[in-house]
Amino acid sequence: MMRFGIFSVVDHYPAELRRSAGEFYAELLEQVEAAEELGYDSFWIAEHHFHEYGAIPSPPVWMAAAAGRTRRIRLGVAVSVLPFRNPLLVAEEYAMVDVLSGGRLNFGAGSGYLKHEFEGFGVSPEEKRERFDEALAIIRKAWTGERFSHDGRFHRVRDVAIQVTPVQRPHPPIWVAILRNEAAPFVAKNGYPLMMIPYATTEQLDELARTVSAFKAAYREAGHGDPETLALAFGLHAYVAEGFAEATAQAREAMDRYVRTRLYAKQRPYGALVEKSLIAYGSPEEVIRVFRRYEACGFTLALPILNFGGLPQKLVLRSMERLAREVLPAFDSEGG
Repeated sequence: MMRFGIFSVVDHYPAELRRSAGEFYAELLEQVEAAEELGYDSFWIAEHHFHEYGAIPSPPVWMAAAAGRTRRIRLGVAVSVLPFRNPLLVAEEYAMVDVLSGGRLNFGAGSGYLKHEFEGFGVSPEEKRERFDEALAIIRKAWTGERFSHDGRFHRVRDVAIQVTPVQRPHPPIWVAILRNEAAPFVAKNGYPLMMIPYATTEQLDELARTVSAFKAAYREAGHGDPETLALAFGLHAYVAEGFAEATAQAREAMDRYVRTRLYAKQRPYGALVEKSLIAYGSPEEVIRVFRRYEACGFTLALPILNFGGLPQKLVLRSMERLAREVLPAFDSEGG
């Protein structure tokens, strides 16, 4: 069974496209409203700093605005980069999002990977895993609302209780993002579902199938229960049109812009991305075929990336509607 949300890396090109941050935020708000109306499960945004690659440095601010414009759709961060911030502030701000949305927060967490962000915050990349683990433990303790102390390598908490706690109990659902396939078992051992962007991690889909299998085996071995109940998430650039030729004509330029400007990642040509099913472009039938491949790998939460590379808003909304009306019904019979 596969459910569908929407994910935006919020890649921004103010110099190239002359679109302001305010205009971009407004477009995203229009998209989340449309996503709710069209029946998507969730809408996720990324956190990035110090570069136009990502236009949202503080996801809770935008998510609070989105909470006021929607009633049902779940609101996700993918991801909150934990090594860069005081975990008590992270716990408080995302608790506010959960309250303002009536319990609709999805919390994706990650340790970060962009060199310029670590340099900007003065954080050593070599410390990121330890910082991440410590911060996530503090966030979970803080979300209980109980008074606690913590004496760690990076953070000391003395007899503190946050005054605003999440609606969802015991806490909002948590995902952990990975950029290396071999990291999946470590996420599983800690009891969290994983999320991935195959574009950034994968050469062949059989790698993903092995990654998911290793994750599930480690999850069972750690005694966390049945991994088949988890929402294992992946993000995939997608564009739905009448056919592949139209999709290419309308949205290849945006995909090429995204690839050209993506930081610290292999820049694969468009044809290779299509051939390897690392993007889903084409008719509804062609897009369904690609998502079926990921379903066969064991993923259960598809997060198509529909707003990318400065794609014009009218094309984003048109693709979003086609995906909802002509792709999602193929998965509805399975409860997706």
